[in-house]
Amino acid sequence: MRKWLPLMTVCLGTFMLLIDVTIVVVALPDMVGDLDASFGALQWVINAYALALGALVLGAGSIADLVGHRRAYVVGLAIFAASSLLCGLAPNTGVLITARTVQGVGAAAMFATTFALLNSAYAGRDRGTAYGIWGAVSGASAAVGPILGGLLTEGLSWRWIFFVNLPVSAVAIVLCLTTLATVHAPGRGGVDIGGMASFTAAAACATYALIRANEDGWSDTGVWALLVLAVALLAGFVAFESRSPYAMFDLALLRNRSFVAVLLAGLLLTFAAFATFTYTSIWLQSVLGMSAIGAGLTGLPMSITAFAVSAVLGRILHGRRPDLVIGGGLLLVGLGSLLTAVLVHGSAGWPALVPGLAVVGIGVGLVTPILGSVSMSLVPPQRGGMAAGAVNTARQLGFAFGIAVLGSVFAARAQAILSGRDVPDPGRVAHGIAGGQTPGLLHAAPPDGRELLDSAAHAAAVTGVQGTFAVAGAVGIVAGLVVVFLMRPAPARTRQEHERSPLPQPTPR
Repeated sequence: MRKWLPLMTVCLGTFMLLIDVTIVVVALPDMVGDLDASFGALQWVINAYALALGALVLGAGSIADLVGHRRAYVVGLAIFAASSLLCGLAPNTGVLITARTVQGVGAAAMFATTFALLNSAYAGRDRGTAYGIWGAVSGASAAVGPILGGLLTEGLSWRWIFFVNLPVSAVAIVLCLTTLATVHAPGRGGVDIGGMASFTAAAACATYALIRANEDGWSDTGVWALLVLAVALLAGFVAFESRSPYAMFDLALLRNRSFVAVLLAGLLLTFAAFATFTYTSIWLQSVLGMSAIGAGLTGLPMSITAFAVSAVLGRILHGRRPDLVIGGGLLLVGLGSLLTAVLVHGSAGWPALVPGLAVVGIGVGLVTPILGSVSMSLVPPQRGGMAAGAVNTARQLGFAFGIAVLGSVFAARAQAILSGRDVPDPGRVAHGIAGGQTPGLLHAAPPDGRELLDSAAHAAAVTGVQGTFAVAGAVGIVAGLVVVFLMRPAPARTRQEHERSPLPQPTPR
């Protein structure tokens, strides 16, 4: 039993940091009333954490390779705990968003070291089991987040979704110091400041552009200016990495089709599987009137199937063809989302979500554990933080981008329905519905027009949710096909040539 304590330590941190991506979703309506939040601020409470986590995890992995993976993990836990306390005490949205950003910094340090710590602690089939259990925890945590968030919000207060992190962090720190060993000595070198700054700024600009597009539309020149700036900053990042002696990301990996496929899989998995939770929760609570607990429980089918598939099949799938496992899992995610898009229509309620989310959970359970093991197999052990950081960066940016893109889809579909029903200022009302402000809109409406607005809001919201699942389903299908294409085994002749002239591998720094 003692040999699995390192796995428990890593899983505790992973569970906590991933739950905090989605635990906020069901608490948003309570935050709106308590903090008097606007729609833009509402999105930033979610995106500030996801963006900081996604933008910094690559740099955090590079630093972890220098200072040691266990040390970076403990520091990340401490930062996460302190910022969680500040989130729970936040008197306004400004403080909450700032604290959520710092929380993302701590989460990035933890997330960047998970694969390296597991690889150091386990080998052979035990490693397959460890990745399977870690994948089960990882895949289920995003869906468990809304359930736990609902219980805490309804039973205590939305502030307790952050306070609960404190005892968990304390236990994780103690376990880390007593069970995890630093197998690989800290590396030598410097910190890639230019690469970190340019990549973080590029990710921030791209995400902010997508969020602004939700509010101002795609015709806004500011949106396109931000996107152009993001591309320019990304080009600057590539230039830094090609010249820096301490590059935080080895560009040679981008010539390896398998590693590119893993990055795409991580990016599009979280987009297709998890970003829809934000808008289903808003639909269920603010339009259909469900409780926070009830809305959170709708994600239970996905949690159960994701956990079961990863835990049972993780050991069995270890060493199997990754193209079929990852590609097949993404296809299932896409099919499950498309099934949900078909079932959610008209007067549909929460039962329409169950079949599709169960299928999505199977796909998540297949993909999540093998992403880590494949990425780590492509780099030397001393660069494990860099590989984990790259994959987990893709995952978190996929979630942040997914929320922003699907928010635009939801608002556009809702506005089209409202325009057809002669609702005054349909654009403003559509964004209000997407931001969970339907009860306030109904309260502010004239009494003689309230029933008409309520009917229109129900139709607009269900159409918006249907649109988000349709887009997520298409993304999952395309992702699965692309991954299978990129990771397909090479023909015998090509393999022989590959053995004589191997693909570029990252050079230890």
